[in-house]
Amino acid sequence: MQWTKQNEQPVYSNRWFSVNLADVELPDGRHLDHFLIRLRPVAVATVVNDANEVLLLWRHRFITDSWGWELPAGVVEDGEDIAGAAARELEEETGWRPGPLHHLMSVEPSNGLTDARHHIYWSDEGEYVGDPVDAFESDRREWVPLKVVPDLVTRGEVPAANMAAALLLLHHLRL
Repeated sequence: MQWTKQNEQPVYSNRWFSVNLADVELPDGRHLDHFLIRLRPVAVATVVNDANEVLLLWRHRFITDSWGWELPAGVVEDGEDIAGAAARELEEETGWRPGPLHHLMSVEPSNGLTDARHHIYWSDEGEYVGDPVDAFESDRREWVPLKVVPDLVTRGEVPAANMAAALLLLHHLRL
């Protein structure tokens, strides 16, 4: 069954996202109003070292009032290359500059509400260049053994679905 968008009107927008209201026609001909959030692409990156440890952020998310492990991430700026944005975010949030990035996956974490597409990259080398510019993004930055990733996900310590999927895929690929 395919739903058909008849029209879409902006309700609110800023430089990061817009909230729109769509008139959607269902297959039986009924219509419903459906809110959606339009977002810029999100770029994500990490480094896995020779000891099969992954560089993670331990951070608090005020929206859900929860703590968890995450990968450095941020929106892609206008005209910016996605892999370049991923490398920039990694360096800004951790102080580590990645070597050549490998595309791991692209996912849509909440495609029933938003068109956000998250592009996740990783590198098997990195260089520490100093304290992170955006140290306020996390409480700490740590090298976490990939072998513990399934346990972290099971315990809910990687609450973001896109981060959990990426870390489990890295676990699978590297171990």
